Amino acid sequence: MNDETAPLALVVGGGSGIGAALADRLRVQGATTVTWDIAGTRDVTCDVTEPAAIDEAVRLTRARWGVPTWVTVTAGVGHAGSLADASVEDFDRIMRVNARGPWLCMRAWVGAMRDEGVTGSFVAVSSVSAQVVDRNMGVYCASKAALSMLVKVAAVEWGHLGLRVNAVAPGVTRTPMLGRGPSATVGGSPWLAGVADRTALGRLGEADDIAQAIVALHAMEWVTGQVVEADGGLSLHSPIDAFGDMPRRDRDR
Repeated sequence: MNDETAPLALVVGGGSGIGAALADRLRVQGATTVTWDIAGTRDVTCDVTEPAAIDEAVRLTRARWGVPTWVTVTAGVGHAGSLADASVEDFDRIMRVNARGPWLCMRAWVGAMRDEGVTGSFVAVSSVSAQVVDRNMGVYCASKAALSMLVKVAAVEWGHLGLRVNAVAPGVTRTPMLGRGPSATVGGSPWLAGVADRTALGRLGEADDIAQAIVALHAMEWVTGQVVEADGGLSLHSPIDAFGDMPRRDRDR
């Protein structure tokens, strides 16, 4: 992109992880980029679970920068635990952040776009866990599945306005949510090493890998209502495929 075509981009959750990587990439590519984050950023502090906070963040953003035409919601939280052991409070918290928060941002964004009569693109960060079953992550899986469906419905409802709505679905990606363990390639966590082995491209994802996919999806003007798996091929692995149990020397033949 160049200065003449660069969008005004908003990154919700831009203070860390995928959001921070996306904001950096957008700025390098010439986009004017605004970030919201609950922990505070150089731009706007916002808790996406609070409708009043989103309304105020929208007001501040419009007053200072205008209406963003590329909006990305990366804000999210993880959860581990069986469905039987998860508390009602856990369920409500995960759904509030991972599904309700992005929906509130979508709703606020479409209102602003209607006011200005402009078109644009919205991308949410879902997860491959929206499509596959992860034991002891049921609440998280359900929250991301809900988000993926919200994206598809929004794409249908708002397409006539010229608004595109999509999602990316990362696999296992090195962000603060995952933790900052050592690389699997240098003898880190056995679980992470196993994930890297089962990934077609042979490594874990990095935050900038997902940022790259988000920028590409924003730029695709004939794509809407899609959940694009940006997982290095992790979700291609079949649990009944014995290939992952073979010694690497045999797999590499």
